[in-house]
Amino acid sequence: MQVSVEKTSELSRKMTVSIPDAVVQEKMETRLKRLGREVKVDGFRPGKVPASMIRKLYGERVRGEVTGDLIQTTYFEALQQQELVPAGHPHIHPSEKTEGFEYVAEFEVYPEVTLDGISGLQIERPNATVEEADVDAMIEKLRQQKKTWAETERASQEGDQVTIHFSGVSEGENFTDGKVENYKVEIGAKQMIPGFEDELKGLSVGATKTFTATFPEQYNNPKLAGKSAEFEVELVKIEEPVLPEVNEEFIKAYGVEEGELAAFRSDVRANMDRELVNALKNKLKTAAMDALFENITFTIPNALIDQEVEALMQPYAERAKNMRLKLEDLNLPRDTFEAQAKRRVALGLILGEIIQKNEIKVDADKVREVVEDMAKSYERPEDVINWYYADKARLNEVQQMVLEDQAVAWIVSQAKITDVTVGFDEVMEKR
Repeated sequence: MQVSVEKTSELSRKMTVSIPDAVVQEKMETRLKRLGREVKVDGFRPGKVPASMIRKLYGERVRGEVTGDLIQTTYFEALQQQELVPAGHPHIHPSEKTEGFEYVAEFEVYPEVTLDGISGLQIERPNATVEEADVDAMIEKLRQQKKTWAETERASQEGDQVTIHFSGVSEGENFTDGKVENYKVEIGAKQMIPGFEDELKGLSVGATKTFTATFPEQYNNPKLAGKSAEFEVELVKIEEPVLPEVNEEFIKAYGVEEGELAAFRSDVRANMDRELVNALKNKLKTAAMDALFENITFTIPNALIDQEVEALMQPYAERAKNMRLKLEDLNLPRDTFEAQAKRRVALGLILGEIIQKNEIKVDADKVREVVEDMAKSYERPEDVINWYYADKARLNEVQQMVLEDQAVAWIVSQAKITDVTVGFDEVMEKR
């Protein structure tokens, strides 16, 4: 076997593999002899068909099988010989050589990732604490979650739940199949398209209204995406929210058996503290990733970008399938995902280089700590811990997450860190 490699661009390689004709013929003869013992040809007893006839009948097919097998076996051997690691799948095709067998494999290789820029990274590290006012705001949110509705005779306003009949027409077509009846809308909850809920304010029971609103460009129904529509609405009922008191019954509903306010506030704060720790860690990680992506640049293999774009588009493909549509019907051009794909591929390669160069190994104690922390929110934490450790695949997901966190910790240790104090809401709202 002879191997030659041509560098066609910074990352592209064209590898030509030549296999002597004697090797091809030897493998063909072996297969043709086996076929001669097995095939049935009219006028000949099994095993007595002339070799020349077997070659005439099956020679082309056998050569295709032999060359296919040779590609499978010699491709990886050639890569090892040339010390090449392809990024993505190769494009393989036979050459025009007439003697023996020769094929060409075209592929990209992984880029060289240097970590020289890490020492100059500047990262802002957010710091925050849970204040009493934050606890008050959280309890108010919990009250909102358990609100009930009471019918009212006044005009509708922000925060009310209204019951409506409505129909919609876009480009002359009624897309609501006539009229939708007794549909509940909470004004201000943003469950309808932009502008729709605002039009429901200030109406009394029995009132009707006609207005125009525009569907978002990324609306899940491609027939309506980006289009304006005329809606006719009839208001049937208005209900205002009624918030529960923070009493013993309310407190016990959130798992605080004592039913005491002080214990409840302590429990709420503990949950907020835990969420804040995770949110701050994620903020720091995002800041570190942003700094890496901006400061360490290299050419990214197109093959890896293509693979990542496909992975990002997969959920949309599933959604289209469930809607009995083709992916193209969702109007999602490739460049919608390309920037995110490039970032993910680049950061994956950089983190891989950091882990390899610094010989970072996953910390088993940290893995256990993460699993135990995830189990805390369940009624039987020990069962959850055992569930993770009972399956290597599940545990591997946690190990990879911890390994990445360890790499981020190393990056932070090398960078110039500026601590910034922020509020609880600022950390949580932008997650």
